[in-house]
Amino acid sequence: MSPSIASSAQVIASSAVFVTQLEQPIAAAMRGLEIARKAGVITVLNPAPAAAVPDAIYPLCDYVIPNESEAEGLTGVKVTSPEDAKKAAAVLIRKGAKAVIVTLGGTGALYQTKDRFQFLPSFYAGKVVETAGAGDAFVGAFAAALARGDDPLAAGRFASAAGGISVTRAGTAPAMPYLAEIEMLLK
Repeated sequence: MSPSIASSAQVIASSAVFVTQLEQPIAAAMRGLEIARKAGVITVLNPAPAAAVPDAIYPLCDYVIPNESEAEGLTGVKVTSPEDAKKAAAVLIRKGAKAVIVTLGGTGALYQTKDRFQFLPSFYAGKVVETAGAGDAFVGAFAAALARGDDPLAAGRFASAAGGISVTRAGTAPAMPYLAEIEMLLK
């Protein structure tokens, strides 16, 4: 186990939700997911930046949340519509993910499990300035909503609102919305 993962094992195991992505070595992401899974923590994989991952990662994931290009890279299914997103999500579920949310930019997102799918519409919060942080806003808000006890569809709606706000601002971290802003947009 890498020193950073080893030193974080207790924090991971005591969390409500564990989110990882692919900006660190995939082995570190997998180890974090393994620790979280063993502890019964909800696990979320944001496969960004797009990279090949071993199929063994999917059974460790309660949620995999790719955008269109990431979904295509992981599945080989070109995603240009909600129907394409459904096909790509089905591939990831067959590989072992419990649920998949394919984000589709201004179109919305598709939530899918083995037994159901649901389209999550996007939220318009104003003129689009920059989209660079939208995926991070979506994933972070989704995880925060799950951690407070929201069901996945309510968490997806909350995440869509957060993503809608984030694109109205320049930058990534400075574009992240506050809770009050998200709640206002949801009203």
